[in-house]
Amino acid sequence: MGILNNFFGSSEENKNKKETFVNWIDLNSVDQLSEIEALSENEPIAIFKHSTRCGISSMVIKSFTEKFDSTLKDFKVYYLDLLKYRQVSDEVGYKFQVIHQSPQLIIIKNKEVLTHASHYEITKIDLKSF
Repeated sequence: MGILNNFFGSSEENKNKKETFVNWIDLNSVDQLSEIEALSENEPIAIFKHSTRCGISSMVIKSFTEKFDSTLKDFKVYYLDLLKYRQVSDEVGYKFQVIHQSPQLIIIKNKEVLTHASHYEITKIDLKSF
């Protein structure tokens, strides 16, 4: 069973996994950007741009998810798969005037970008400050 546990993880490891509180919302349409702008008038909104083929992107999204605790459970985070929705990613850059990066976290409030970061700098953003 030891070999299988290495591949699939033991039940003990699964018990120790931290619960995740990220409120992921799929971003897969350019039309959703208007919704994001409207919602940002009342609360900060995050867009997380992720490349499913990039090892760094995978490590950063894992760190981001682990850092996200229950106090942030209502923080809306739009998840954008760059490989599937490149046109949406391009429109995000155009609409919010940010240069494309991957991975990238963009925080929007009142239709404006408050901050954005890419790669490991994402893990330094304190979402509680928004």
